[in-house]
Amino acid sequence: MEEAENAVREIGTAALDAVQGLDSATLEGSLPFVAGVLILLVVVKLLSLPFKLVWNGIIGAAALWLVNLVGAAVGFGLKITVVKALIAGVFGVPGLIAVLCWEIFM
Repeated sequence: MEEAENAVREIGTAALDAVQGLDSATLEGSLPFVAGVLILLVVVKLLSLPFKLVWNGIIGAAALWLVNLVGAAVGFGLKITVVKALIAGVFGVPGLIAVLCWEIFM
C-alpha cells in the first residue's frame, strides 16, 4: 500500500513539474494545447460521421415507409433500399421527392 502511495505521489509531482514548465502566456506554451484541441476535434468529427450517416439512413427509411403506408391507399408501392434510404435521409424532403420521382418516371 505504501508503494502505491509513493508511486502516486511521484506521478503527481512529475505532472505538476511538467505543467509548471509550460508558460501559457507565450506561443510556445499554448501550441501543444491548441494542437491537442485541433486533433481532438478532427477525431470526433471523423468518428461522428458514420453515426450521423446511419441515423440519416434510418430517418430516410422511416420517411419512405410512411410514403409506402400512404401510397398503399392509392395503389403506389416503393421498394426501400439502403441507397434510397440514404438519399432520403441525407437530402431530406428534396431527396425523398427525388426518390419518388425516380420511381414514378423511371
